Amino acid sequence: MEVRWSILLIIMGASLVTFIPRVLPLVVLSRVRLPDWAMRWLSFVPIAVMAALVGQELLMEDGELAAITNNVELVAALPTFLVAILTRSLLGTVLAGIITIMVLRYFF
Repeated sequence: MEVRWSILLIIMGASLVTFIPRVLPLVVLSRVRLPDWAMRWLSFVPIAVMAALVGQELLMEDGELAAITNNVELVAALPTFLVAILTRSLLGTVLAGIITIMVLRYFF
């Protein structure tokens, strides 16, 4: 198999462009002590990212706001969120979500 240098350079360049933004902040922030307010602010980033991903999946369809009346996923999210809040169990939450969506899709 022949290796073309242009493709190899593109792969290496893409690797470098992906690697630098991930490693550089880690290296810089590992040597710096952040103030308490910054640590508190950063603690909300994973929650905000997850909320944005879940919200977009539940409320958007083909780039537009989904109809609430025919949105089975949104209805299934309610008992799933309830199980997540009450049990704080990832396995229980996933199982509740899967079972709820299976039942709702079977009937609707």
